[in-house]
Amino acid sequence: MILKPYVSALFAIALSGAAIASDDHGGPVEARPFKPGITMTRAVQAGITPDGAITILKAGNQRFLANKPLLHNLRRRVTQTALGQFPFASVLACIDSRAAPEVVFDQSVGDIFTARVAGNIVNEDILGSLEYTAKVAGSRLIVVLGHSNCGAIKGACDGVRMGNLTSLLDKISPAVAAVRTEGERSSKKPPVRRRCQRNECATGHPDHPRKKVLCSRTWRTTAKSGSSGRCTILPTEK
Repeated sequence: MILKPYVSALFAIALSGAAIASDDHGGPVEARPFKPGITMTRAVQAGITPDGAITILKAGNQRFLANKPLLHNLRRRVTQTALGQFPFASVLACIDSRAAPEVVFDQSVGDIFTARVAGNIVNEDILGSLEYTAKVAGSRLIVVLGHSNCGAIKGACDGVRMGNLTSLLDKISPAVAAVRTEGERSSKKPPVRRRCQRNECATGHPDHPRKKVLCSRTWRTTAKSGSSGRCTILPTEK
């Protein structure tokens, strides 16, 4: 009886793997064109470039701003993606309830991977997850999505110390320390606030050994969401 949950889990994993393998019959996949609302398959994913992924996200954000989202049949999409997933992008975002990636980019089940943590910081677990999405699952783009009025960013600017949150804010502190400003650094000072709202430290140190792994098969870009919900794409690097 003790082994039953583990056996069930392994059986589910085996079924999932078999379904993914059978999707392309173990051979080359002929790319299929993307169109808004299409269910992501390996063939559709194969036809999307990093620039194309950015275009898709921008178009989704425009629909969100216009309050004209696609009509997503979520139950149908769950069924269609039950045996395999082929998202075209991966989004690292804050936990803020007002900045959900699937909402601001008007995406549905199976379209994007999302990793969410306060301040959209990076640690080994997040890096490992993004490595999986890019190298194993074929995601074409990694987006680091910051947003305005982020409580974690403000906390780092103000030197907040509180339980386990302290070590998380310490990962943002280097960006705060790098800002040149007279007197005390705080979230009330525009130069500090602007620098940290971009979360320039979010993707880790530029010499991080795993950065090359992340960018070997995908591009990384940074976006920020303002109070209106409009997402601005910042410079992209290969």
